[in-house]
Formats: sequence, structure tokens, C-alpha cells
Amino acid sequence: MLKIYGVYKSRATRILWLAEELRLSFELVPVLQAYKLADPMAPDARLNTRSPEFLKVNPMGSIPTIDDDGLVLNESLAQTLYLAKKHGGPLAPKDIAEEALMQQWTLFGATSIETEALKISQCNNEGRLSTEAGQSEAKVVARILARPFGVLEKHFAAHDYAVGDRFTVADINLGEIVRYAQAYQPLFDAHPKTGAWLKRIQDRPGFKAMWQKRDDEK
Repeated sequence: MLKIYGVYKSRATRILWLAEELRLSFELVPVLQAYKLADPMAPDARLNTRSPEFLKVNPMGSIPTIDDDGLVLNESLAQTLYLAKKHGGPLAPKDIAEEALMQQWTLFGATSIETEALKISQCNNEGRLSTEAGQSEAKVVARILARPFGVLEKHFAAHDYAVGDRFTVADINLGEIVRYAQAYQPLFDAHPKTGAWLKRIQDRPGFKAMWQKRDDEK
């Protein structure tokens, strides 16, 4: 059986959303981020990203990690692309051209958007986005993101989804990266087609089911 190591409040949302869409059976092994614990190496500490037991599975100590009947993958975007292709169906590429496009959009999100978008997410999670300083910080990030968001806006002005005019794993990968910037509404006001696409994919039952479990996680 597929094992997913991680927690919902992490990058594991990508693989957990995909699992909902594919209706996969899996075992979730809760591995908490070490920075969330006062002493991650304490004898009674929860299993976390610095626990020797987990480091045997993933020496980098990052989540999510999956073990699919002995195949261990430590990079979340590789995990989603692999499982989509393995299980097939509309979320997977139909041919080599679609596969290349799915990889391209995935890598575009990871290299051109994620680092800056995470700054907005962190600012919001720390409660600073509602402050004047936080708004100034987000405005700077939004200026940096204007170029890649412009690429998205042009694409989604002509297409409902990232690849093949249907919902695919590329939308999950890209959407979960773009979501990090979602708390800063002016960025999406300036890119309404991108905002409409994000809403469209987040309205799916698979996303809502995953997000409810994320909200319920302790």
C-alpha cells in the first residue's frame, strides 16, 4: 500500500489532494516539521523530520515522502507526476507532448513562483499581512510575481486549465504553489483569469475534502 509521510499542513497537500482525486487508498504516517516542536530530539517527541526513524526513509528530513510498494520518492512534485502517470485517467498525460507540458508548468511554478509566493504565505501565517509593514512586504513580492503571473494570466485567458483543457495533475502542482500567494488579494485583482482558474480548481470536491482534513488536523 502507498505510504505518505507528512502532515496536511505542509507541502503534502499536493499529494494528498491528488490522492483524493484518484481515490487512492493510502496510509498516512504523521511526520511533523521539527521546527514546530520545542525539542524534536526529546525521547517523547512526536515523529518529526529530525527523528532518526524518519531520516532512515528520507535522509534530507523533508516532507512529504512517499513509499509506493518499495519505491521511495522524496520530492513532492515528482510524487504527484509519478502517481498520476501510474494510475492514468484524465489527470495523467495522454501522450509525450502533454507529459512535457505538465512537467513544464510544474517546474515553472516551482522555479518562478514558489519562493516569492511563500513569503506572502509566511507573512499571512505570522499575522503580519494585516499590518502596514506586512502590506509593504507583500507589495514588493507582488511586483516580483507580476511577470510569472502575467504568463499565467495570458494562458488562462485562453484556457480553463493548465494542459489539455481539462483538470490534470499540472493544475494540482501549479495550483498548490499559486495558493501560497492567495492571501494577498491585490495580486489576484490584477490577474483575474488566474484567480478564476484557482477558484475553479479549488471548487473541486477533491480539494475540498483534502482541505477539510487539513483544517481538522491537530
